[in-house]
Amino acid sequence: MESETISQMAWPARSLDLNPIEHVWDMLVRRIADRSVPPGTLHELQQALLQEWALLPQQAINDTIAIVPHRCQACISARGYHTRY
Repeated sequence: MESETISQMAWPARSLDLNPIEHVWDMLVRRIADRSVPPGTLHELQQALLQEWALLPQQAINDTIAIVPHRCQACISARGYHTRY
């Protein structure tokens, strides 16, 4: 990653609340819930998730990733307790 000038940060192994993929999953879950006809089978759910993933704006993912340092700093400041994130 360093050769590609991608900065890295230390990351605890179990930081689910800070992990950006959890927030992306939340976006997908909300998009599925907003559908007029919810998926009725596992296959339909898989297809719906693939469709919604393809439609998810890249900017939403970028914004989720960009705020990670702020989330981490809030967690540090709160000494691991609840934050607004």
